[in-house]
Amino acid sequence: MKRSGVLATAASLGLVATLLSSCGGSDDALVWYTNPDTGGQAAVAAACSKKLGFEIDTQVLPQDAGQQRIQLARRLAAEDPAIDLMSIDPPYTAEFANAGYLAPIPDDMQQRFRDQAFDGAVEAATWDDQLVVAPFWSNTQVLWYRKSFADKAGIDMSQPVTWDQIIQAASKNGGTVAVQSNKYEGYAVWINALISGAGGEIATDTEKGADATIEVDSPAGEDAAGVIAELARSKAAPPDMSIAQEGQAGTTFGGDTGAFMVNWTYVLTGAGYPEDVVKDIGYTRYPQTVAGEESRPPYGGIGIGVSAYSDHEDEAIKALECITSPDNQGLNAELTGNMPSSPEGYKWPALKKIYPQDLLDLFQQSLDAAAPRTVTPYWSDISGALISRFHPPSSVDKDTPADAQKFIEDVLQQRSLL
Repeated sequence: MKRSGVLATAASLGLVATLLSSCGGSDDALVWYTNPDTGGQAAVAAACSKKLGFEIDTQVLPQDAGQQRIQLARRLAAEDPAIDLMSIDPPYTAEFANAGYLAPIPDDMQQRFRDQAFDGAVEAATWDDQLVVAPFWSNTQVLWYRKSFADKAGIDMSQPVTWDQIIQAASKNGGTVAVQSNKYEGYAVWINALISGAGGEIATDTEKGADATIEVDSPAGEDAAGVIAELARSKAAPPDMSIAQEGQAGTTFGGDTGAFMVNWTYVLTGAGYPEDVVKDIGYTRYPQTVAGEESRPPYGGIGIGVSAYSDHEDEAIKALECITSPDNQGLNAELTGNMPSSPEGYKWPALKKIYPQDLLDLFQQSLDAAAPRTVTPYWSDISGALISRFHPPSSVDKDTPADAQKFIEDVLQQRSLL
């Protein structure tokens, strides 16, 4: 039997008649449920409406990725025909596909989407050897740093740097290392990148479902825990480290103690820093977990799926191809700072006016090396259990990987509840 966490979520929340009602738009329009942004997806919907000759309305999901998953799960479990298209965060793609919620992508389009996208985007969009969503935008993290601080600390940012190096440099010179380590999905992103950068994985054999092999209790898991513990116990830890998400990390980085930060591609365009701070910002490859081992930057983004319960599946498939075209990926990136999922999308002329070419090159190099989170229908369970044992960061020690692995296994085997 296939068991999907999304089904359990929907059942536990209860399904009510109101879930079957449409959330606005004309009766003949396609409805695309989008993640919140600064207008990129709405602009793409308008462009595709004009090109295709039928209307595509957008409805905005909650800000939190977990809440986006829950809202979509409720409607899809109720076989709600009011959803035609949806923006899906990569860790939930396999879950929705495994539950039968996504309409199949035609074979000829499958190959076009694969050929078009970065390898990491294809990996994150694939389940059971099938591309189940179309890659739209692909985000990654780089190491942002204050050039004036790096000069003061005497650290050469033209060479690969390790987590230990930046923590030590910040600690000794009155700076901070800003990260995302609140008790939320962004913390799982950091843990996954640290483990991947040490040559490990959180889980393997994911085709076995709940019997997947969990590998957090490993040398790579110990290396990851070591980095978190080192930062949390150092003078470089921001005061709000245990509750920091992307916005809080950005505020710390822009402040008087700002030194280093890992964060997504939209930092230069979306953080609202004053001009003097912007001029002081440098960027380089994500830090190494282990000296001499290439880092594996986080992979994030959005894939566009077509609902299996849409009454307009043929039109939705046409819209899918239009929405995820390289030009529309570029338009979305121009308006939101969320970068394209394809090399062709990076050729959008406006991007070269907004970003330095070396930064665009760094984004693409980082995407080529990025580590998606484990592709499994059980990611929500794995992530929730992982975070619960690694939070707060100040509690992490040498025993944390073993504790986390046991709890993940217990949750998957229904011996424990999150």
